[in-house]
Amino acid sequence: MARGKTPSDPAELEKLEWPYGWPPPWRNDRLVGHDQAEKTLLAAQQSGRLHHAWLMTGPRGIGKATLAWRFARFLLAGQDQGGLFGGGPENLDVSSDAPGRHLIDARSHPDLFHLRRSLNHDTGRIRAEIAVDDVRGLGEFMHMTPAMGKWRVAIVDSADEMNRNSANAVLKILEEPPPNAVLLIVSHAPGRLLPTIRSRCRRLALQPLSEDTVVKLLGDHAPETNPEERRALARLAEGSIGRALELAGAGSLALYREMVEVLATLPDLDMPKLHAFAERFAKRGEEANADWRALNYLFDGWLKGLVRQAALTAESAPVVPMEAGLRARLLEAAGVDRWMEASDEVGRLFSRADAVNLDRKQTVMGSFLKLQGAAR
Repeated sequence: MARGKTPSDPAELEKLEWPYGWPPPWRNDRLVGHDQAEKTLLAAQQSGRLHHAWLMTGPRGIGKATLAWRFARFLLAGQDQGGLFGGGPENLDVSSDAPGRHLIDARSHPDLFHLRRSLNHDTGRIRAEIAVDDVRGLGEFMHMTPAMGKWRVAIVDSADEMNRNSANAVLKILEEPPPNAVLLIVSHAPGRLLPTIRSRCRRLALQPLSEDTVVKLLGDHAPETNPEERRALARLAEGSIGRALELAGAGSLALYREMVEVLATLPDLDMPKLHAFAERFAKRGEEANADWRALNYLFDGWLKGLVRQAALTAESAPVVPMEAGLRARLLEAAGVDRWMEASDEVGRLFSRADAVNLDRKQTVMGSFLKLQGAAR
């Protein structure tokens, strides 16, 4: 999209918000692996004492936002559905023809507010943060009378993208909660939120999905992947189907194989192989940026796995065959303290490269040389 051009088509705007190949949370009717969390929400609603604010936490991509939308859909369009024998609802499912359901899926229900990073009309891009002006709109919404039912529901996705001003504006809403209004806050890193926000919410912690669950979901959402690739992607994603799908779409499994091939030459390092690997990050453009982001995640995850293996004294299942025994060999060459120090140094190199736009190829070269120094 050209700079400064504002999309007029809702589908085009949605693509800016959700540039992935699978359904966004507001239209995803399926949640797997979080039955207990659903039961907690259902029991709270049926008790008649539903807390006014919920903080849904856990790693990115495991289904927190999907659960928030399922509960919003239930409160606004599904709670009057009976159970199997005429009792109360047994889950958060809402039929596709329930009154108001189509408005929720389109995010146009009058009793629903979706607080997220909004479009910057000057640049035609999604903002980097949730703006305080958008939170002011949330405050006005929360104090209005429900238009179609009993509840007004707002979803914040994600709270990690609020700056200090917008976080303080949300805090004011939490300090004076209006009646018949529920705030569902999604957070991937709740420790970074204001303590006063955390203390005013009921926390619902979601756990990473099992490896088998991620493999199954990859089969549903990325059928072009083969069973071996799905297993490898599930291990890389560490319980996050969202992350697994991103890695699959970016071709990150091939990148991981190349990275491990270079790591396997430690402590001597095959310099021609390292140069060839690092050269791919000297390029610019969207594809190169995607590779760089993937390498950040993969390299950081591999080093954390090395430290974790030292702490647990047990080798995790390899993602690719060449990886088997590699971490154990490196841990024999140097103690965990040295690897932790090297991991921190590599993290600083990558952070600095992003902060001041350093040469990415040299950053990759320097990172592997740091590991070589640790291994020796």
